[in-house]
Amino acid sequence: MLEFINTFFLLFAVIDPLGTVPVFLSATRNFDAGEKRAIALRSSIIAAIILIFFIVVGQLIIEGMDVSLDAFQISGGIILFLFALTMIFGEGKPENEIQMIKDYKHVTVFPIAMPSIASPGAIMAVVLLTDNHIYGIGQQVITTAIMLFVIGITAGLLLVARYIQSWIGEQGITIISKVMGLILASYATQSILSGLKSFFIG
Repeated sequence: MLEFINTFFLLFAVIDPLGTVPVFLSATRNFDAGEKRAIALRSSIIAAIILIFFIVVGQLIIEGMDVSLDAFQISGGIILFLFALTMIFGEGKPENEIQMIKDYKHVTVFPIAMPSIASPGAIMAVVLLTDNHIYGIGQQVITTAIMLFVIGITAGLLLVARYIQSWIGEQGITIISKVMGLILASYATQSILSGLKSFFIG
């Protein structure tokens, strides 16, 4: 049970549903309420498909490149750690991704679905959490279900994004995003240490 809770908090941190709210509001400011609801649902579905794709084939691609499990854990941990640092010390997810908005006609895919929801950190996290050498099929299915649950939470938050932003403000969202970065940095560090331990001892 504790493992499932840890997985939930990790995926919640790396997907950062609240951090997507200001990105969504900025990207959809020229659309009416009905269009905003459609974009919220479509972007969440697209993000879920992207993450499921990497859950299914991500490890196959890595193993096809003859990358060892230890190297994958270490490199994946480093990437997640760097991603976490940008959440903690950088401009923050909302500000950074709002600046990516160039074409308001295609915001469903970019930047809302990717990289705001299905971020590089989220992709790396789901691949690490469904490693065939560590987790059984049952655990991988549960992890996928947890990921879909977090995506569902994200979709729900986007549907009420205007009320959330007026309630806690962009500064509150940024603070929460940085806390999520701290959680992610802790997991990334553990992944690096596990990989190093396995390489030198195992």
